[in-house]
Amino acid sequence: MSIRSLPSLAHALGVAPDLDAALVALGEALAEADRSALVSLFRYDGRRDMLRERLTPTGDHVVRGSVDTTIDHLPPAARTMVAGGGQFVDLGDRSAEYARLFGLALFADGGILSLRGLTIDGDLSGVVALYEQRRMFGTRTSERFAPAVALFELAYGRFGEREARDEAVRTLEDVTQRVHGEYIRKLGALEGELGHARGAASRSSDADTERLVQLERDIAAAHEAERRATWKSASVEQQLTAAVAQLEQAHIELHRRHEALRQKTRTLYLIERSLRIDNTSHDDPRQLVDGLLALVGDDMLAQRCSLMLRAPEPETLYLAAARGLSPNIVLGARIPYRKGVAGIVAVSREPLLVQDATEADRHPLLRDQYLTTGSFISFPLVYRDELVGVVNLTNRAKRGVFVEEDVERVSLLALVIALIAANARLPERLLGEIGVR
Repeated sequence: MSIRSLPSLAHALGVAPDLDAALVALGEALAEADRSALVSLFRYDGRRDMLRERLTPTGDHVVRGSVDTTIDHLPPAARTMVAGGGQFVDLGDRSAEYARLFGLALFADGGILSLRGLTIDGDLSGVVALYEQRRMFGTRTSERFAPAVALFELAYGRFGEREARDEAVRTLEDVTQRVHGEYIRKLGALEGELGHARGAASRSSDADTERLVQLERDIAAAHEAERRATWKSASVEQQLTAAVAQLEQAHIELHRRHEALRQKTRTLYLIERSLRIDNTSHDDPRQLVDGLLALVGDDMLAQRCSLMLRAPEPETLYLAAARGLSPNIVLGARIPYRKGVAGIVAVSREPLLVQDATEADRHPLLRDQYLTTGSFISFPLVYRDELVGVVNLTNRAKRGVFVEEDVERVSLLALVIALIAANARLPERLLGEIGVR
């Protein structure tokens, strides 16, 4: 599975409204890796220790089927690994046998079935089955598809927590309504008997009076039973509230991990895109520098950005590429060190971040013609302790503000851009082309 498809899968799983939508996204990711392979999700019922339902993504929908089998049919070693989750288990030569057991369509020339358990709080909740054709050469689909399944497991855990929370709420509501209904029914019957007894009390014997007293005692007992039932209901509600709070904390932690994974996959994608631009535009310095600036500008949503490279003159930069600047600013313009934002960053060789709009309105660097809004990032390109250039980013879309996390992200990208620019001799080659034009 290509690195490029992981960020799109992470985004699709993050916005998926339900399990079916997440499965469709997983099926589309598998189609990119191996169009002939099949993937299915088996829902596991822990109370009955059975795989009950098979969900198979087909196109833009999910096909459901009944299974009603147990994982006890698996070999002991495979069963232990599936129950533990975390990795695919290869069923090898017995793949056809188990594919038939799980209701999967067999390949005419044979296939390999791999299973991976999905766990929630350490307990088995589902099983992902990947059925691929046998190949003599090349990497197995299960190896390339494993990162995608790991992303899907995060989304699956989120949906599992939601189902558990909804089931707990429904159970509490059912218990409360049942207890209250039983109390109302009994209380109504007792009050009816009491009214009837009171109406006949004046003409009743002492035995009827004793019956009346007994009914009053029964009503008092019913009130006490209702009080206890209400207390128990409140206790159950408190326990449910605590459980929901724990589920919400788990969901927040899951979201944090998902966001961290999404940022890492995004970083890998940016590095891959940078290297691809270098590979396709190495012979054209103008196309290479424009591609690198567009990559970092689009990723940071900067509507106004510029790339300055080291000039032949001592302690001087020149404008190599720009987007969104005023028409009067021409490529090749010189910027001396210690002047403006880029000049200061060239000397310090440290990223510069301004994000407080109130503070930035009074910031002296905002008189720089390359910046306009109160939030900006300027970071150096350094390779082997030599300054290659400086990149400025400002005018974030939708009046956004750059934050510390943005600096961390562009710092890694700056290393890659500096490496590409230095190896391609971009400062010297591009300046010669600007001079010719």
